[in-house]
Amino acid sequence: MDNTSLIIIDDDASYRGVLQRRLAQKTEFEVLTFASTRAALQHTSRLRCHGIILDMMLAGESGLDAIGQLKQHFAPTHLIMLTGYASIATTVEAMRRGATDYLAKPVALTTLLQRLLASEVAVTSISPAVTLTPAQLEWEHIQRTLLDHRGNISATAKALGMHRRTLQRKLQKMSPRG
Repeated sequence: MDNTSLIIIDDDASYRGVLQRRLAQKTEFEVLTFASTRAALQHTSRLRCHGIILDMMLAGESGLDAIGQLKQHFAPTHLIMLTGYASIATTVEAMRRGATDYLAKPVALTTLLQRLLASEVAVTSISPAVTLTPAQLEWEHIQRTLLDHRGNISATAKALGMHRRTLQRKLQKMSPRG
């Protein structure tokens, strides 16, 4: 392996610790962890960075907004966005900003290792079109609008023509559990 470090950025200390231990056991990488993108960007390690595992929803900041800076600072081979709130809109946005992969939490360690250790870009076969249910279409529309309004619930609710509390209930009820 020509790159020697992995960086985990997640504000959940227990998740970050478990992931660090498991990756350190299964790979030869030095695994560095940070609770925020700000802390990671202050790190000036001389190690080359093979990959960054970045949580999308960090306390007080968005992982999406930090992708460009992280890529410029560390030049990782892989930048994997992890989220508990996966949607097509945020997947597209993460990839547009430079993420190499996007995975929903919880993610199996084997899946994460496959993505991190892929020696070449895998060619994925095109799967047949999947028809979304009305609930899935509504979820995607809400997520796109939420992304357009930079996570602002009040502005999103106004744009969707619903009360803020109604939107919050829908987000909680419709949220993919995992």
